[in-house]
This record gives sequence, structure tokens and C-alpha cells, in this order.
Amino acid sequence: MQGVFFIAACASVLAVALICIFLFANGVPAMKEIGFVKFITGEMWKPNNKIFGILPMIVGSIYVTAGAILIGVPIGILTSVFMAMYCPKRIYKPLKAATELLAGIPSVVYGFFGLVVLVPAMRDFGKMLHNAFPALFPSGGNGNSMLTASVLLGMMILPTIIGTTEAAIRAVPTHYYEGSLALGATHERSIFRIVIPAAKSGVIAGIVLGIGRAIGETMAVIMVAGNQARMPVGILKGVRTLTANIVIEMGYATDLHREALIATGVVLFVFILIINFSVALLNRRSGRE
Repeated sequence: MQGVFFIAACASVLAVALICIFLFANGVPAMKEIGFVKFITGEMWKPNNKIFGILPMIVGSIYVTAGAILIGVPIGILTSVFMAMYCPKRIYKPLKAATELLAGIPSVVYGFFGLVVLVPAMRDFGKMLHNAFPALFPSGGNGNSMLTASVLLGMMILPTIIGTTEAAIRAVPTHYYEGSLALGATHERSIFRIVIPAAKSGVIAGIVLGIGRAIGETMAVIMVAGNQARMPVGILKGVRTLTANIVIEMGYATDLHREALIATGVVLFVFILIINFSVALLNRRSGRE
């Protein structure tokens, strides 16, 4: 069995290594041909004219992911606190099943929901903002926007954050909470000052997994974000993310265009590595303290 487990571990490492080799072997030469700085900082994406600048997609991915985190993280953490510390037993099982069901819904179904429900709602919301603040919002937009994509991704990352955070809270020894109550702290103060800080590593892990889900999501974002390869100009305007850029154009791309799309995947891969490394470093420093 030790040999079986070792082979399984090696297969996992080999899969990651092969993905890295493929991405960098095909993407780095394209970056060199286009120019690394020009490729990263260029604001125009015109494959027919051999102009490949992915800065609009980088900024769009960051904005959409940040919006999803602002929406999904507070709701996810508060929901997990309710499920772990407040939820009555008779409604826990239905609530737990509902949150787990969210994780099993395909991305395209989320996309259809966003297209049918969120896009019209955001169109009306944009018109309301335009009428109320015409100077800040010159146009209400058509509903396919950065804000719509952020709200949809915020919904999609909820099950990941809820499941991981709830497990982390339940893993905290009960005497932490009981000792806080014995010292005179209230129920809420004990939770937010003792239990959640003790479960910090699990909470951060859930947030990181949520970020990875948000920044790597493709199908749902394509259906609601507008897919405009330009610098984001407002939350009610359309954007294109790195993943959407790859999926939309990979079907007909050839030669340098195809290699530029693979290079876009390299940039996305590096972003994920940076996020994971930063969180690992943060957890290491927290552990030392």
C-alpha cells in the first residue's frame, strides 16, 4: 500500500509538472517575440494586426475577482458562523444540503441564471443610478458588466468559503469558547475575538480557494461580463477576463495568436502561484507569532 500511495502522489506531482512544462514551453517564446513588457502592459488586443496587450484582461480579472471577494467573503463567513454556532438542529441539515448543492451546480447553469435574472436586474439598477447620479454614471449600461460578473462570482464562491470556514470553526477546541465565556465575554465576543482568530488558518484557506475559483471561472463570466477587450471604465461597463479571453479566441487562433493565448494562461498561472505563496507566507508568519 505504501507503494500505491507513493505512485498516486507521484502521479499528482507529474500532472502539475506536465501542465507547467506545456504552458511555459509554449507561452514564454510568444512573450519573447511580442515583448514581455509590451505583452503585459499593452492596452490593445488586436490579433489581426499582431497587437497583443493583455493589461485590460489583467485589470478586468483583478476587478471582477475583488468584487466577488467583497461580496462573497463576508456572507460566507457569517453564514458559516451561523451554521457552526447559532443554527438550530432542525434546520441545519437542510441548510447544509443547500450550501453543498450550490457547489454542485454547473458553471453554465450559473451563467444562465446570471443572463436571465442578474443582467436585467443590473440593467434596471444601472438606469436607477444614472437617473440619480448622472455625473457619476453617464450611462446605465446594458446589464452585462463588471458588477454583474462580481455578484455572480460572489454567489459561486459561497459554498467553498462556507464549507471550509465552518469546518475550521468546528475544529477549534470547545474550551477556548467556554473559557472566554467564563471570563465574562458575551457569546458574540467569544466567537469573533476567540473562535474565529483561532480558526484563522482555515478561514484564510477558504478565502484563497474562493479567489482561485473566482479568478479561474470562465463560462459564467463569459455569459454576463460583456467581454469587451478594453480597459475597464466603470462597474456598469463590460470587461473581459484572462480566462474569457482564452476561451473566446482559442477555437480559431493560429500561430502567434494561439501562442499569445497560451502566454495569457501562463500569466494566469503565475497569478495563482503568487496568491498561494503569499497566503502560505502569511500563515507562516502568523504561526511564528
